Amino acid sequence: MKGVILAGGLGTRLYPCTKVTNKHLLPVYNKPMIYYPLLTMVKAGLKDIMIVTGGNYAGDFLRILGNGKEFGLKDISYTYQEGEGGIADALRLAENFAEGEKIFVMLGDNILEDDITEDIVDFEKQKNGAKIFLKEVPDPERFGVAEIKNGKVINIEEKPKKPKTNLAVIGLYLYDNTVFDIIKTLKPSDRGELEITDVNNTYIARGEMTYSIIKGWWTDAGTFESLLRASNLVAKKEGFIF
Repeated sequence: MKGVILAGGLGTRLYPCTKVTNKHLLPVYNKPMIYYPLLTMVKAGLKDIMIVTGGNYAGDFLRILGNGKEFGLKDISYTYQEGEGGIADALRLAENFAEGEKIFVMLGDNILEDDITEDIVDFEKQKNGAKIFLKEVPDPERFGVAEIKNGKVINIEEKPKKPKTNLAVIGLYLYDNTVFDIIKTLKPSDRGELEITDVNNTYIARGEMTYSIIKGWWTDAGTFESLLRASNLVAKKEGFIF
């Protein structure tokens, strides 16, 4: 299985900090944000990882990550997303890199406590399809929300005004290689983007979607509030006492 970390975008919610760098290079406690998804993948046993980035500061990833030696990798692959076409649009750039293998996709601003190695192993055994990760949250209307029935995901609704559950779809996804065929069929949403929720609902319609519920803490770090929360959670995990 190969790993793809999506680290593009302009990070406008973190202006003015992102006027001078990509948001995924901002510090979360004692490490750059991009370290956390990369370490999650390495801990799960992945050795072949691509960073999808964009904007004016893409070269800074090379300066910080280099060839991945610090993480025990032989090298890291990079590709560049022009503009902001959405998560699915960024993912399509990894098709040649995937080379027909299953992929683990993670948004570059997602940080979690759990070790998901067992989930990766289980998905390797899954014949085909996809797997998403869910987390119970107090404000599901901010996220894609999964509806579960009889142990199966039956629908994902993007940022619903009246969520049917409190299960948010977080920024970790496991896909077989047909994900790239699905992306090619997508049409831009009202936001002008190719939506990852549409990808996931296609797998659901096929009856090929499984899921895991994250037990430990999880957060993104795309706003000043969530960036602070992420730093505090990591600090506590590493034993720093406030």
